[in-house]
Amino acid sequence: MTLRRMPVPRELTAVSADGARIHVEVYGPEGAPAVVLAHGWTCSIAFWAEQIRALATDHRVIAYDQRGHGRSPLPGPTGQGYSTTSLADDLEAVLAATLGPGERAVLAGHSMGGMTIMAAAGRAGLRQHAAAVLLCSTGPSRLTAEATVLPLRPGGLRTLLTGAVLGSKAPLGPVTALSKKILKYATMGPGSAPDRVDTCARIVHACPRPARYGWSQVLAGLDLRAGLADLRLPVAVVVGTADRLTPAAHSRAMAQALPHCTGLVELAGVGHMTPVEAPEAVTAQIRELTLTYLGAKEEAEA
Repeated sequence: MTLRRMPVPRELTAVSADGARIHVEVYGPEGAPAVVLAHGWTCSIAFWAEQIRALATDHRVIAYDQRGHGRSPLPGPTGQGYSTTSLADDLEAVLAATLGPGERAVLAGHSMGGMTIMAAAGRAGLRQHAAAVLLCSTGPSRLTAEATVLPLRPGGLRTLLTGAVLGSKAPLGPVTALSKKILKYATMGPGSAPDRVDTCARIVHACPRPARYGWSQVLAGLDLRAGLADLRLPVAVVVGTADRLTPAAHSRAMAQALPHCTGLVELAGVGHMTPVEAPEAVTAQIRELTLTYLGAKEEAEA
């Protein structure tokens, strides 16, 4: 199969409840089954490039930059824009700006994007527009306590040090061989291809330092278990077995707690950056949900 070019997006701005402007890109044919992609902490729309290439041939793919990431402006200097409420508000704004009344889509969230969907689970906008959900490499609570980025025994010391590392205000600096090695260890599987490590490094290093720090503080203390229980629609769960940031224990617990989990897929040897590390597997999960819950057609053979 030949590698598809990145399609040209239609760009728009969604305005959130507090006036924040959220950059949105829409790919693929109008009227096609809709997919909404919510990226994770320190990432951007570019993180979903492989899914966009694969799905935009026969889906309308809606992707947006979380506030403070990519082309969505940083919250104000007071820091009030960093909250799970803001995440939910932004997702509702994107759904309202891109989907017609009663139109439904499959929502896929990676890491903080999955947490965004959990935060919005009780919102009218999500209930109106979500047909099914993919939770990818994410968790609802105890993120610093469960993370295994630091090779220490579980406990208070590891949790404290993990919070300090992930919540550091230090600049990441340029992408170098050393920085890529560190990022690969912390966020990707040991067998990740060099070009995919480079892709992730360039996306993460492009995240503004205030957004990286601001959202790290939200993630360190969040508890979205109630939102998880409110996701009363079909939900698939995907995680890599080598995920150090949101280890598979989160996904296994979510699969048990969700009212309608359609299945848990554990990708052997894959780390936290599943859409980049295992793009075909993640795309297949999204496509299966659109086939089942939106009546999408099978992709024609290339």
